[in-house]
Amino acid sequence: MRIADVDILILPGLGNSGPGHWQRRWAERFSTGRIVEQDEWDDPDVRDWTAAIVEAVEAARRPVVLVAHSLAVSALVHAAPRFPAGKVKGAFLVSPPDHERRSFPKEGRSFDNVPRDPLPFPSLLVVSSNDPYITADRAADLASAWGSELHFAGEAGHINVDSGHGPWPEGLLMFTRLMQRI
Repeated sequence: MRIADVDILILPGLGNSGPGHWQRRWAERFSTGRIVEQDEWDDPDVRDWTAAIVEAVEAARRPVVLVAHSLAVSALVHAAPRFPAGKVKGAFLVSPPDHERRSFPKEGRSFDNVPRDPLPFPSLLVVSSNDPYITADRAADLASAWGSELHFAGEAGHINVDSGHGPWPEGLLMFTRLMQRI
């Protein structure tokens, strides 16, 4: 599938993806891409976030591909059962948090009990071997539960600006691979 044939909905995590973040750069680069804005980035509520994501999917005029980072991966998985059947064609999931880890921010606690049901669309889960919010074993467990292809990105931290991932060209290559699969 070509990028021009889908609406790419970009889902930032806790605190939003600020200037220089690969998600912001991709939103500017993709002619069909846009950030799904949340009313509350710093004290999020799972009901509000999932409602905003479902609304964005429903409003899309073309098939949808989702690009989620961090807490937005949890929100996407919570929202997935509410998507219109067949509308979402794939998801690029990056650095999901493990809600059971002590390092996980308390602001995201309403997102706990992340569903483990298989996602009804192809997905690629990208994680780092030294992400402070999830272990490699837990990431593999989530990928298996969701039916996601799993890719380890090496020692890449939380795959955000703080870990040196502004443009993240390697991620763009992985995203392209997902688009070729769907």
